[in-house]
Amino acid sequence: MEDVPPSQPAGWTALLLAGSRPGGDPFAIANGVALKPLIRVAGEAMVRRPLRALLEVPGIERVRVLAQEPEAIAAVIERDARVSIEPSGATIAATIEAILRDRATRFPLLVTTADHALLTPAMIAQFMAGAAAADLAIGLVERRKLAARLPQSQRTWIGFKGGSYSGANLFAFGSAEAVRPVALWRGVEQDRKKGWRMLVVFGPALLLGAGLRLRTLDQSVAAIGRKLGLTIRAVEMTDPLAAVDVDKPSDLALVEAIIAGAA
Repeated sequence: MEDVPPSQPAGWTALLLAGSRPGGDPFAIANGVALKPLIRVAGEAMVRRPLRALLEVPGIERVRVLAQEPEAIAAVIERDARVSIEPSGATIAATIEAILRDRATRFPLLVTTADHALLTPAMIAQFMAGAAAADLAIGLVERRKLAARLPQSQRTWIGFKGGSYSGANLFAFGSAEAVRPVALWRGVEQDRKKGWRMLVVFGPALLLGAGLRLRTLDQSVAAIGRKLGLTIRAVEMTDPLAAVDVDKPSDLALVEAIIAGAA
């Protein structure tokens, strides 16, 4: 294994979320598979792409693939001693909360999703470096960067003073203390696409600051950290494609076009 750069702490464990929606996913069924992570992207099951990117990063020692149907996911993944495929909880927040509360969990943890089909080792390395020593870190992409690269892309944006941001499906947990915001997340998980609902749980002052764009992203993140007694960091991703996932047919067409060099 290659030496790990000083900015990337050794010993990271990655959680690759490969769950499915209760009751079946129409998007998956329309693509001829039972589960969304099994949708074929550029000729292979989608889950294989972020998994391969994670395994190419020297600082990641282990990848835990989490799914409600681990046998189905295991059938499309090549065997690797660094990879385990495990049953997940009913929801993302419940799954992560259980892992954070588990005394056997080793930190730091990196979390990403099976639909992050454009994830690259460079994106992961940048995020890990930016997340170092934080209790919680969140990867984000600024709207103008994505608009310049993909003006046709539709995303959910949260506005702050100086810019609007969308999630990059990259999270890091540096300690078990980060269970506090995850527990709060469980309360609004069904509305996770509505950014203001995530801000509401941290108090009216923070909501007002973001809604009226009175605070920058970093000021807002620092305010949340002070409220929770945690070191929280927003990591702005250099590559705007970090904000692109595969959640609907138009996303799939766009991602395959990007992979083919046609977009």
